[in-house]
Amino acid sequence: MTDIDVLTLTLPAEDDTIRLGEDLALALRRGDCLCLSGDLGSGKSTLARAFLRALANDDTLEVPSPTFTLVQSYELRIPVAHFDLYRLGDSSEMEELGFDEALASGICLVEWPEMAEELLPGTQIRLQLEHTGAGRTVRIKAPEAQMKRLRRVLAIRKFLEEHDQGDARRRFLTGDASVRAYERLTTMAGETLILMDWPKMPEGPAVLDGKPYPKVAHLAENAYPFVAIARYLREIGLAAPEVLHVDYDQGILLIEDFGSGGVLDTEGQAIPERYREAIVCLAFLHAQELRQDLPMSEGRMHHIPDFDPTAIKMEARLLLDWHLPWKRGSDPTDQERQEYLAIWDELIGILQSSEKNLLLRDFHSPNIIWRPHESGVRQVGLIDFQDSMIGPTAYDLASVMQDARVDIPKPLANQMMVDYVTLRRAMGPFDEPTFARSWAIMAAQRNCKLAGLWVRLKQRDNKPYYMQHMPRTLRYLSTALQHEALAPLREWCHRTGIELPES
Repeated sequence: MTDIDVLTLTLPAEDDTIRLGEDLALALRRGDCLCLSGDLGSGKSTLARAFLRALANDDTLEVPSPTFTLVQSYELRIPVAHFDLYRLGDSSEMEELGFDEALASGICLVEWPEMAEELLPGTQIRLQLEHTGAGRTVRIKAPEAQMKRLRRVLAIRKFLEEHDQGDARRRFLTGDASVRAYERLTTMAGETLILMDWPKMPEGPAVLDGKPYPKVAHLAENAYPFVAIARYLREIGLAAPEVLHVDYDQGILLIEDFGSGGVLDTEGQAIPERYREAIVCLAFLHAQELRQDLPMSEGRMHHIPDFDPTAIKMEARLLLDWHLPWKRGSDPTDQERQEYLAIWDELIGILQSSEKNLLLRDFHSPNIIWRPHESGVRQVGLIDFQDSMIGPTAYDLASVMQDARVDIPKPLANQMMVDYVTLRRAMGPFDEPTFARSWAIMAAQRNCKLAGLWVRLKQRDNKPYYMQHMPRTLRYLSTALQHEALAPLREWCHRTGIELPES
């Protein structure tokens, strides 16, 4: 039997009911069933309307009562079927209304659930609304997993209240391949801010030397690295968001909003001028004196980890462990595995002579914000840099020239390389041949990682949409493998059946 958790909230005014509906829109997921119980006038319609408008991010969305139609469907960020069962003749009519199909593909919002209690899922989230004086009381019952999400969004609301933003309107902004999610807040004064929701997660299984993947790959596990790197980037004159408030224990950050401008046009194509400005920003960053220990006002020191051989090799192993078995339907043989790892040992040895500095790790279109009202390098807003490391500077150039989310035309990629090299030469001594070799190795490493990561996200994490990037990733890998230093890896891919397109 599913463990049921119970939570009671007081909603003194109508606005509190609306805010609860909006917060629920951030907590619910596909497959959730939200049931609203209460007498006529208890606030069910108010809460339902707020929930749907928040999910639609449209305060003017028409939300007609489904009292007579019994169900009203909405194609939103997550599809919602709004059921009102008050006039349900018989519970068997639920099948005709398409309840099971709606639940499988989205969220079911059910008013008067008592009319079909036996047909509703045991994982339902039940809200009982009652009048209390001039306000309302809501009693929430839900299974542990669903209640954990509800408590999280309420904890974030409390965080906002503690920082004088309790009345802020919250809207889903985006999630990423990690556990982090983002909201855009609109304050009562009309200002917009970004809320980073970064809950702590239990350690995963050991993948190397008894350590889970994040520890071996030096992925940030709390907000301290983000705050430290943001402060450093701002100190040297680059545009990183100001961190306004942070709760390190809960993993909640309130940060400056750089807006929604990016480096892609409305068709999703690269805007050459913006990509070239991003290269100026990158060259400026890499020309700075290397700093690995960053002081923080909280009395801590953030030591930026090295992109060490263990991390480089483990990331490259994703192609071996996930992509190859997916591609040909069988695991690599012991010989194939040994050959692949030996190739990477050799390539990592070559990288020891590379120029090293701060690398942002995911310097590509989702993490570059265009700021047209700024000038110089501050036109390029930097986000999502919490996993920064000290490593070959060529890595970040490979990330943006071979943008994982968009096709970069070859002429633009070539121009970006010319821009970078020209700028670096103007800033001081620069070993171009060594850098070009490092670029090819880092591009190959990154694309081997991504080729495996897309499969892992699909098979392990149930996030199949990342597979759309696979053809592009393999094209980029093919380009990187043209360098003579990558000939052994190119030949290994051919022998093992990894088909690479023309570069």
